[in-house]
Amino acid sequence: MKPTKPRDRAVKTALDRVRARADLRARRAADPVDFVHRHRSREDREIVALLAASCAFGNVKAIRAKLEEALALIGPRPARAADDPRALHARLSGFKHRVFRGEDLAKLMVGARRVQVSAGSLGRAFEAELARADADARLGSSEARLREALACFCDRIRAEGGLPRAGERDPSGRRGPSHLLADARAGSGAKRLLLFLRWMVRPADGIDLGLWDVPASRLVVPVDVHIHKLARNLGLTRRRDLSWTTSVEITRSLARFDAADPIRYDFSLCHMGMVQRCPSKADPARCEGCGVRPVCTHWA
Repeated sequence: MKPTKPRDRAVKTALDRVRARADLRARRAADPVDFVHRHRSREDREIVALLAASCAFGNVKAIRAKLEEALALIGPRPARAADDPRALHARLSGFKHRVFRGEDLAKLMVGARRVQVSAGSLGRAFEAELARADADARLGSSEARLREALACFCDRIRAEGGLPRAGERDPSGRRGPSHLLADARAGSGAKRLLLFLRWMVRPADGIDLGLWDVPASRLVVPVDVHIHKLARNLGLTRRRDLSWTTSVEITRSLARFDAADPIRYDFSLCHMGMVQRCPSKADPARCEGCGVRPVCTHWA
């Protein structure tokens, strides 16, 4: 699909150039998704992807260091490790990452593994939830149905693994266990869940894996501070909050450039924003060499 408006054509050209110039191999090596590619079996990739995405907030170097530590403790076959909850809890005993502890990660993995075994794969479990949501006319938009499917998918993993429901504190009073899986119904951007979904759904391209039978057109962009700044600077949104509504607005703007795969630019844009430290105003030093500077609203 070719945009009809001159501004949209210019933005699409800039985005395509950024994507074409991105060194995917180098950028993947600095991204949590790299841990998913280290595993060959579908069952391990699903479990590791959910674990990696759930831990993906904060400094990316710290995230990668902690994932390296956790996966070394878990062993080479994460899905099989989750078949033995007692042994998995023992392996992860003493592990900490921000507000999460080893026991939280173990419960997440056990819950996900039980859903995986019951449904045949996590992908089939999510596809079933999406089909149910799509059949509910009360949910309205495609994005609202996706959000409900994500919420139900997470509810099932929490219940199977013994994690508290979203918004509830664990008996110890910690908020980590309920924070591990975002509450998609609460209105937040649910960035980590949408990141996991992107890895599983988008066609295999060296970054995403294309494991699930869900159209890429259904995806909503996972919005972090880098994507949010870039989206505002490109005029894809004017919203200032990192909410679900903002994520939907940015996705619909991106759909003008590729309705079948609206978030195809997410990975390259996010990493470009990290490298450039994208500012909120024109900054000659920081904006030097930025691939979208020609269409940035601060430089237009």
